[in-house]
Amino acid sequence: MTEVVAHRGSAQLTRENTLEAFVAARELGADGIELDVHLSRDGAVVVHHDADVPGQGPIAELDSSDLPGWLPRLEEALEVSAPCWVNVEIKCETLANAAAALLCSKVAALVSSRRELVPVVVSSFSLAALDTVRACKSDISTALLIEPAEDALEALATARGHGHNSLHPFFVSVDQALMEAAEAAAVAIRPWTVDDPDRVAALAALGVDAVITNDVVGALRALGRS
Repeated sequence: MTEVVAHRGSAQLTRENTLEAFVAARELGADGIELDVHLSRDGAVVVHHDADVPGQGPIAELDSSDLPGWLPRLEEALEVSAPCWVNVEIKCETLANAAAALLCSKVAALVSSRRELVPVVVSSFSLAALDTVRACKSDISTALLIEPAEDALEALATARGHGHNSLHPFFVSVDQALMEAAEAAAVAIRPWTVDDPDRVAALAALGVDAVITNDVVGALRALGRS
């Protein structure tokens, strides 16, 4: 079955990447919830898409106590998302190597400590970040995110070679050749970000493991699960 993953929660109903968005996505029937994490100056793992908070500046330069109340910590997000599984995307492109490594280790520890509450896949566009997560906790499921311009078959080989068991490509990169290679390599394919119902249905027909979408209800309807 192709699962439906809510991109940043149900952002159509409320502010994205908030506890309210995750609860809404869960109540709409999503199988999984995708969210993004950054590291605050005092070492908290917080959920937000961009590196900056509007009107306040970079998260990396702010203590968690200075952040707005609607911006949750990862542990809070995991708690309200259950029983959905959660895709935690590590955002570390703007961080120095030491800070990025600290973020990865903290994510690994938080995910590992809550594995009985909620299943988690850790994803990133940074191969180094995923390697660090697996070095901390080798049993965490990890997914390599790739940009539209990247070769999906090459990325699949890279992910598998580094021990990562999932690939999250841009949806237009998914074709029969990729799916056949993924099946042979035992790598899950979860394309982002798919909002067109016909495309959702076509990807499901190809056998993708999940679609990451802004429209949970539309995706469920396209899959005949409304």
